[in-house]
Amino acid sequence: MMRAIRLFMLVEAVSFSVAAFIHSGGLIAGYEHRQARIAEGVIAIVLLGGLALTWIRPAWTRTVGLSAQAFALLGTLVGIFAMAVGVGPRTVPDVVYHVGIVIVLACGLSVIARARSAQVGRRA
Repeated sequence: MMRAIRLFMLVEAVSFSVAAFIHSGGLIAGYEHRQARIAEGVIAIVLLGGLALTWIRPAWTRTVGLSAQAFALLGTLVGIFAMAVGVGPRTVPDVVYHVGIVIVLACGLSVIARARSAQVGRRA
């Protein structure tokens, strides 16, 4: 179970890092957006920090995974709200990304929520 939690967090962190890089203009020109870049960068850092913490304190994996992914989901929902009210970027790729990452985050949270603490802390 630890492996699954860590894999979800790694995939999500990489995804948010790429999104932040895109919004910095580093990968695709024309998609620059300062606020989106900052938000996605912060979410990526939280997920990477949580991932590192699962290696430092394996017994905390379930709690850290729930916390980091819940933070990421909340941040993503704020991003969706910003798009809806016209503050954030509203391109088709942005909308598709947000819908996709919400699904991934929900799946990750579901996997962690169903895992018993004893199962997660057993193996590093």
